[in-house]
Amino acid sequence: MPYSMMLDSGHGGSDPGAVYRGRREKDDTLRLTLAVGEILQENGIEVLYTRTTDVYLSPYERAVEANQAGVDFFLSIHRNSYPTDNEVMGVESLIYDLSGLKYQMAQEINEQLETVGFVDLGVKARPNLVVLKRTRMPAVLVEAGFINSDTDNELFDSNFQDIAQAIATGVLDTLENAGVLKEPETPVEQTKYRIQVGLFRNRNNAARQQEALEDRGFPAYIDQWKQYYRVISGEYDMLDEAVAAQRRLKRAGFETLLIQ
Repeated sequence: MPYSMMLDSGHGGSDPGAVYRGRREKDDTLRLTLAVGEILQENGIEVLYTRTTDVYLSPYERAVEANQAGVDFFLSIHRNSYPTDNEVMGVESLIYDLSGLKYQMAQEINEQLETVGFVDLGVKARPNLVVLKRTRMPAVLVEAGFINSDTDNELFDSNFQDIAQAIATGVLDTLENAGVLKEPETPVEQTKYRIQVGLFRNRNNAARQQEALEDRGFPAYIDQWKQYYRVISGEYDMLDEAVAAQRRLKRAGFETLLIQ
């Protein structure tokens, strides 16, 4: 089973979140969440969303949705705000407590966002936030810059795709380092058992053998092998089925060879 994550776009609907000069947090978070989710999906993560449109969900409803989906991780994306405009800038991540996989991921996301140009304000414990307290899986809330910081907004707009990639990279690197993400196993091809009922250098002779088999009610086809034409009857997943079919062919007077 692929690793699964619930991505939560902060606010929405009747709740715009923080607002600055007409800019609404709920719009920035939805756009960024969808961009992050696309990258994670391209890298093999099963992604679910609390919302993909401008609708309102309470924090408790978001936690319940993640719990009912049974996802492995919960990531909520927000924009920050400060009482005084243009006084504080940077990114910070919030988690229930400073331990475990969530702490590693929060740190990694912040470090990745710092490479884009944000100031890293650190990882902080917020045990009373509903989406961190009520989710049964590890959860991180990322504050992707201050919405009332012109510097952060300029960075957000001019480096949007890099920011989405930074968050996704933080997630993926953490999971890989923790040994959670595994390389997909190469599927083992199912062994097929076939019954050879003739080997000919001349295709016309092979065609006559094919016709003889079909006249007796046996399935048959011609398979080219090296410089020969093999007449094959049947293809079976189970060895005992192939052996039973081989017996029927022998009773009908055909010389057979069981091959894979």
